Amino acid sequence: MITLDYQSRTPIYEQIVNEIERYISLGILKAEEQLPSIREFAMTLGINPNTVKKAYEELERRGSITVISTKGTFVSKNIGGVSQRKIKETIEKIRDEIRELEKLGISKEEIIKKL
Repeated sequence: MITLDYQSRTPIYEQIVNEIERYISLGILKAEEQLPSIREFAMTLGINPNTVKKAYEELERRGSITVISTKGTFVSKNIGGVSQRKIKETIEKIRDEIRELEKLGISKEEIIKKL
Protein backbone atom coordinates (compact mmCIF):
# COMPACT_ATOMS: atom_id res chain seq x y z
CA MET A 1 0.00 0.00 0.00
CA ILE A 2 2.58 2.59 1.06
CA THR A 3 6.13 2.71 -0.25
CA LEU A 4 8.68 4.36 2.02
CA ASP A 5 11.85 6.05 0.79
CA TYR A 6 14.53 5.46 3.39
CA GLN A 7 16.96 7.69 1.44
CA SER A 8 14.61 10.69 1.60
CA ARG A 9 15.19 13.60 3.96
CA THR A 10 11.48 13.48 4.76
CA PRO A 11 10.93 11.60 8.03
CA ILE A 12 9.18 8.24 7.73
CA TYR A 13 6.15 9.36 9.75
CA GLU A 14 5.68 12.35 7.40
CA GLN A 15 5.90 10.05 4.38
CA ILE A 16 3.11 7.94 5.92
CA VAL A 17 1.00 11.05 6.60
CA ASN A 18 1.53 12.33 3.05
CA GLU A 19 0.71 8.99 1.44
CA ILE A 20 -2.45 8.42 3.48
CA GLU A 21 -3.67 11.94 2.72
CA ARG A 22 -2.85 11.42 -0.95
CA TYR A 23 -4.84 8.17 -0.98
CA ILE A 24 -7.76 9.97 0.68
CA SER A 25 -7.58 12.79 -1.90
CA LEU A 26 -7.52 10.29 -4.77
CA GLY A 27 -10.47 8.36 -3.35
CA ILE A 28 -8.43 5.21 -2.77
CA LEU A 29 -9.26 5.49 0.92
CA LYS A 30 -12.94 6.30 1.47
CA ALA A 31 -14.70 8.11 4.31
CA GLU A 32 -15.18 5.91 7.38
CA GLU A 33 -12.89 3.18 5.97
CA GLN A 34 -10.93 1.43 8.70
CA LEU A 35 -7.15 1.68 8.68
CA PRO A 36 -4.85 -1.05 10.01
CA SER A 37 -3.97 -0.99 13.70
CA ILE A 38 -0.68 0.67 14.62
CA ARG A 39 0.99 -2.66 15.30
CA GLU A 40 -0.35 -4.28 12.13
CA PHE A 41 0.66 -1.32 9.96
CA ALA A 42 4.13 -1.20 11.52
CA MET A 43 4.64 -4.90 10.85
CA THR A 44 3.49 -4.52 7.23
CA LEU A 45 5.89 -1.62 6.65
CA GLY A 46 8.70 -3.17 8.70
CA ILE A 47 9.07 -0.12 10.95
CA ASN A 48 8.78 0.78 14.62
CA PRO A 49 5.17 1.05 15.89
CA ASN A 50 6.04 4.42 17.46
CA THR A 51 6.59 5.82 13.95
CA VAL A 52 3.12 4.73 12.85
CA LYS A 53 1.68 6.05 16.12
CA LYS A 54 3.26 9.45 15.44
CA ALA A 55 1.84 9.46 11.88
CA TYR A 56 -1.64 8.53 13.12
CA GLU A 57 -1.47 11.26 15.78
CA GLU A 58 -0.59 13.84 13.11
CA LEU A 59 -3.35 12.60 10.81
CA GLU A 60 -5.83 12.82 13.68
CA ARG A 61 -4.62 16.33 14.56
CA ARG A 62 -5.21 17.36 10.93
CA GLY A 63 -8.69 15.83 10.96
CA SER A 64 -7.87 13.24 8.30
CA ILE A 65 -8.57 10.25 10.54
CA THR A 66 -10.60 9.50 13.64
CA VAL A 67 -9.58 7.11 16.39
CA ILE A 68 -12.48 5.41 18.13
CA SER A 69 -11.45 3.72 21.36
CA THR A 70 -11.75 -0.10 21.22
CA LYS A 71 -13.04 0.07 17.63
CA GLY A 72 -10.05 1.26 15.61
CA THR A 73 -8.79 4.02 13.34
CA PHE A 74 -10.97 5.30 10.51
CA VAL A 75 -10.76 7.80 7.68
CA SER A 76 -12.61 10.93 8.72
CA LYS A 77 -16.16 11.57 7.48
CA ASN A 78 -15.08 15.00 6.22
CA ILE A 79 -12.59 13.95 3.54
CA GLY A 80 -13.33 17.01 1.40
CA GLY A 81 -11.29 19.06 3.84
CA VAL A 82 -8.31 16.78 3.30
CA SER A 83 -8.40 17.37 -0.46
CA GLN A 84 -8.72 21.13 -0.08
CA ARG A 85 -5.87 21.28 2.45
CA LYS A 86 -3.66 19.14 0.19
CA ILE A 87 -4.37 21.42 -2.78
CA LYS A 88 -3.60 24.51 -0.69
CA GLU A 89 -0.32 22.99 0.58
CA THR A 90 0.75 22.02 -2.94
CA ILE A 91 0.03 25.48 -4.32
CA GLU A 92 2.04 27.02 -1.49
CA LYS A 93 4.99 24.73 -2.29
CA ILE A 94 4.81 25.79 -5.94
CA ARG A 95 4.79 29.45 -4.90
CA ASP A 96 7.86 28.86 -2.72
CA GLU A 97 9.68 27.21 -5.64
CA ILE A 98 8.78 30.11 -7.95
CA ARG A 99 10.14 32.57 -5.37
CA GLU A 100 13.38 30.58 -5.25
CA LEU A 101 13.68 30.68 -9.03
CA GLU A 102 13.03 34.43 -9.01
CA LYS A 103 15.83 34.87 -6.45
CA LEU A 104 18.08 33.13 -8.97
CA GLY A 105 17.13 35.77 -11.53
CA ILE A 106 14.59 33.81 -13.55
CA SER A 107 11.45 35.77 -14.45
CA LYS A 108 7.93 34.37 -14.19
CA GLU A 109 7.67 34.52 -17.96
CA GLU A 110 10.80 32.37 -18.32
CA ILE A 111 9.45 29.90 -15.78
CA ILE A 112 6.17 29.60 -17.71
CA LYS A 113 8.04 29.11 -21.01
CA LYS A 114 10.05 26.24 -19.49
CA LEU A 115 6.90 24.48 -18.35
